[in-house]
Amino acid sequence: MTLRRAAWILVGLAALCLVLFVVWRPATPTPPNGAVAIGGPFQLTDQSGHAVDQRILKGKWSAVFFGYTYCPDVCPTTLQTLATAQQGLGARAKDFQVVFVTVDPARDTPTQLKAYLSSDSFPKDAIGLTGTTDQVAAITRAYGVYFQKQGTGADYSVNHSSAIYLMNPNGAYDSVISAGLTPDQTRQAILKAMNGGSA
Repeated sequence: MTLRRAAWILVGLAALCLVLFVVWRPATPTPPNGAVAIGGPFQLTDQSGHAVDQRILKGKWSAVFFGYTYCPDVCPTTLQTLATAQQGLGARAKDFQVVFVTVDPARDTPTQLKAYLSSDSFPKDAIGLTGTTDQVAAITRAYGVYFQKQGTGADYSVNHSSAIYLMNPNGAYDSVISAGLTPDQTRQAILKAMNGGSA
């Protein structure tokens, strides 16, 4: 057998092994019960200047919303909707919290977030989160959130996803609440999750 022929046989065997690996390799594990891989560990700073992580989602149902304080429309509207939905939960409001994560860390300092979320028209006791550019990028990746700076100068805007991520009291993803729902529809979606999927 010549060296050239032996080399071709080895190439053929390598190719065959690759094909068998692709065809027969085990499927990538998926989260149980069809859960979507949204969320995960993070390191951020709240509006009081305290370092926090994913443990702030434990113990309550959390509506996690990404936006920024200079947002002219979607963010204040969504926060107002969540505030009305929160009020409509009645006694169950104690088991619910809103977490507002900025996608504009350059301007949204803890002080800015605290002033913004103090509005009476926004959810009671809402938690505002900011951090370094890398920290914010990390949590947006974990939640599959899109955002992109638009324009230059002090008056730039930020395009961003508008979905609300509902996390269960274990800090795990439960469902998405679409932006644009009425306060009552939002309240019903929250209650449905709290009731284990039944309305």
